[in-house]
Amino acid sequence: MDQISKSYFSTALELGEAIQVTEWLNFVHVLNAGAAFSFLADAGGWQRWFFIGVSVVVVGVVSVVCLARQAEPLDRWLGAFVVGGGSGNLVDRIQIGAVVDFLDFHWRSIHWPAFNLADVFIVSAALTWCLFSLKAPPRVPTRKVTEEMRS
Repeated sequence: MDQISKSYFSTALELGEAIQVTEWLNFVHVLNAGAAFSFLADAGGWQRWFFIGVSVVVVGVVSVVCLARQAEPLDRWLGAFVVGGGSGNLVDRIQIGAVVDFLDFHWRSIHWPAFNLADVFIVSAALTWCLFSLKAPPRVPTRKVTEEMRS
């Protein structure tokens, strides 16, 4: 889905072009040579190889962890979202040196940085993992409490 949508917007819109969809959403065609929020976008080119390396490590580690150990089904699904999103952006970095972004949410003149479906997959998985990690683990009674109960 990510690569198909990026291909569509790259073909349908000229680089830098924007089409208003609603008062708060534009479809755009922009390239991001950096990471989230264009972090290191103007770093001179070395960041391409850095982000390719980081992506390969993250996609590889998450894939191995989700496949090699007995992960919970939710963890496998969330891992698949991270791997899918990371791989989608990795393909862009390898092929064109930057990530294609096409979703531009805004309120009046305040624009959220443009993003794509791969970013949605990654952020959704990360937020879900965070929410589920807030769930309190089961409490194991301490030895002292157990001894007091026997008395």
